[in-house]
Amino acid sequence: MASAAEGDVGAEAELAGVLRWGFSELSLNKLATSLGASEQALRLIISIFLGYPLALFYRHYLFYKDSYLIHLFHTFTGLSIAYYNFGSQLYHSLLCVVLQFLILRLMGRTVTAVFTTFCFQMAYLLAGYYYTATGTYDIKWTMPHCVLTLKLIGLAIDYFDGGKDQNSLSSEQQKYAIRGVPSLLEVAGFSYFYGAFLVGPQFSMNHYMKLVQGQLTDTPGRIPNSTIPALERLGLGLVYLVGYTLLSPHITEDYFLTDDYENHDFWFRCMYMLIWGKFVLYKYVTCWLITEGVCILTGLGFNDFDENGKAKWDACANMKVWLFETNPRFTGTIASFNINTNAWVARYIFKRLKFLGSKELSQGLSLLFLALWHGLHSGYLVCFQMEFLIVIVERQAASLIRDSPALSRLASVTVLQPFFYLVQQTIHWLFMGYSMTGFSLFTWDKWLKVYKSVYFLGHIFFLSLLFILPYVRKVMVPRKEKLKKME
Repeated sequence: MASAAEGDVGAEAELAGVLRWGFSELSLNKLATSLGASEQALRLIISIFLGYPLALFYRHYLFYKDSYLIHLFHTFTGLSIAYYNFGSQLYHSLLCVVLQFLILRLMGRTVTAVFTTFCFQMAYLLAGYYYTATGTYDIKWTMPHCVLTLKLIGLAIDYFDGGKDQNSLSSEQQKYAIRGVPSLLEVAGFSYFYGAFLVGPQFSMNHYMKLVQGQLTDTPGRIPNSTIPALERLGLGLVYLVGYTLLSPHITEDYFLTDDYENHDFWFRCMYMLIWGKFVLYKYVTCWLITEGVCILTGLGFNDFDENGKAKWDACANMKVWLFETNPRFTGTIASFNINTNAWVARYIFKRLKFLGSKELSQGLSLLFLALWHGLHSGYLVCFQMEFLIVIVERQAASLIRDSPALSRLASVTVLQPFFYLVQQTIHWLFMGYSMTGFSLFTWDKWLKVYKSVYFLGHIFFLSLLFILPYVRKVMVPRKEKLKKME
């Protein structure tokens, strides 16, 4: 009888556990539906916000504790977040972290180790894209894995630089070069740090080790005074989150593919593309501002002091919000958006291709790497191809205006500057939306349909300028001999 009773109790307990799990899943599903989001998106947002209580725990209980405890805390919390979002698929990241540690230990500070790391980590990521790809944007294990891939490639290159003579390195390379030999626990803590595991930002192993060693604080010997700066970024992130949540049901990329969009007038199609092009980036802005607040709260965002002795907390800033919102140039958007990833590509790809002897070729290959890093869809290639073209044309135009006396005088007329600014911003965000169409619609049949509906305006406009501006320059810019006579 006792065994039967125990069996009944065990069955009831198991049933209760299943019901509790079912109700929690149901409530999360309902909440996501009521917010107009997917359950995976809601899990992602919850995980990002979880960084704040974890950062507070770290500040008050672990900041000056033994390094191994901090690494364990970061590894355990990062793995827990990975499991909450992706379940057993967390093994993908775990496998890559362990294998990366073995590559460093077995191959040492060699070119072979760097080459093996680059090929393996990128191949694993691209294979993940290939086997999980759909025609829509899905939140799956490849999302944080692309962040991890850059971390581990950067780790291998910095470890390689650490074995070189310091005099052979640039000042930037000296800053990031790893002189010691990282342990498995250190690599795991660096990889799974809860404030950056899901969506970034990128940071170096040396910067992470300064955090663990308690060096990233504005008051040595005490926890950093970073609560207010962290809350400011959190508050700004919440503003973008609310705005995106309210407007996202009304401004979607799916509308591009409807007959209603195609049947509207050309000016409407362009205006919708302009507004959407600005709005679509806000989901990224939201995530990066909130995670930046987590990094600041832990101290990872500490970036020394300015000339007035005030602490700077922008080491992990992925957004320059004011520049992003006000600058009328494409290069301004690039400089203000996804800053740490762009800095990573500049440091480990663009500058390492200096031996090619061509800045344009290095930039083109860097953008090709970025396109592949984002995924295998043709839309990514189209997006970064447009970025390459637009930046070249924009530089040509800026150089023409600067070197032409007539255009310089016209551009400096105060009363006309608001008009010029409005025209620049219109061109800027219209063609930002044009470029982002491929990025967001992924497959060629979708983005091609949209480009046809606006008559390939972006390609025609910038390709035309690419060939016309050199001739305009010959007419508008005096030769040096003429300039000397004028002087």
